[in-house]
Amino acid sequence: MKLLYSLFRQDPDSREGVILTTCGLGAIVNILCSVLKIIIGLAVSSIAVVSEGLNNAADAASSLLTIVGIKLAGKHPTEKHPFGYGRVEYLTSLIIAGVILYTGIESFTGAVDGILHPYEMELSFLITGFIAVSAIIKIFLGTYMIREGKRIDSGSLVAVGKECRADCVVSVMTILATLVYLLFDLSLDAYAAVITSLFIIKAGAEVLKDTVSELLGRPGDKALAQELYRVIREEPMVLNAADMMLHNYGPDAYSGSVNIEIDCSKTVEEVYSNIHALQLRIMHEYHVTMVFGIYAVNNDRETLKELRGYIARFVREQEHVRSYHALYIDPKTNDIYCDLVVDYSLRDWDALEEEFRAYMRERYPQNRVEVVIETEYV
Repeated sequence: MKLLYSLFRQDPDSREGVILTTCGLGAIVNILCSVLKIIIGLAVSSIAVVSEGLNNAADAASSLLTIVGIKLAGKHPTEKHPFGYGRVEYLTSLIIAGVILYTGIESFTGAVDGILHPYEMELSFLITGFIAVSAIIKIFLGTYMIREGKRIDSGSLVAVGKECRADCVVSVMTILATLVYLLFDLSLDAYAAVITSLFIIKAGAEVLKDTVSELLGRPGDKALAQELYRVIREEPMVLNAADMMLHNYGPDAYSGSVNIEIDCSKTVEEVYSNIHALQLRIMHEYHVTMVFGIYAVNNDRETLKELRGYIARFVREQEHVRSYHALYIDPKTNDIYCDLVVDYSLRDWDALEEEFRAYMRERYPQNRVEVVIETEYV
């Protein structure tokens, strides 16, 4: 791979360099396989071999589209797109899914036509050997692409790698059909092409599903969120942190927000100097632009210590409530503020809110209760 990085003039330590070089390798391999398979398939009148060639052509197109996508994604932010163009990679994956699906559907219609109108073939063990060798190459290529894609968090690269590996199943079907024809003079070529097409369609549908999920908005990177929570909670001024959101503007571009609990006796100047330093650290070390919301907490009040235990008992007794935070008693009005974090299986939030208010009235009938019910975003 060092030679390839040199030929493509790419940095092996950069995300863009890895994607461009890996996709360049994939495009070269798939173009060669595609041309050879289509020529051989047409020469011997094998729909299955031609379908494999078209599948390799789709793989090559996917690699080239990924290269175009990563180049566009690397553009600097503009006034119209201040968060950059990182999400272009997801659009690239969407186009790749369309190419794969189109290839699969075209192959399927050709295979069905082959079943309805049988044809003669001229296959040989040499052709079978060539398909087997190409399948082995695609196994190694696909595995390498998936590994590199996961390492640098590139959905497009993982998608292309999965497509490559799926080709191996396709090749096995073609090889079996070819061997049956050579050994028993029984043509299953068109039926093998049908199965091949279904695998291609399945691969395209999976890429489409994953990409649409990314565009709709998945939860933020949990590992990153846990690391950020650790860093934030280590700050002596921060009593607790919750409600983190991570907004993805590309595989390696995040902005986020989090609410932190601060002792209400701290001054604005004290809070600012510490939180600003924490904000800069997160930006430099984790490349996340983090915005902080602040909950004032009056932990020194005895009433609050008792209240914490009382609410904690409610949380333990509830199946769908995971935790609570942002507990505060207004010193002027004695209003109680609290946030409850619930899981996604809870359907009736209003009923939980009423149950919590009734529970609080049993011990604190004179206090007005303001409760916010929310889920975790990461």
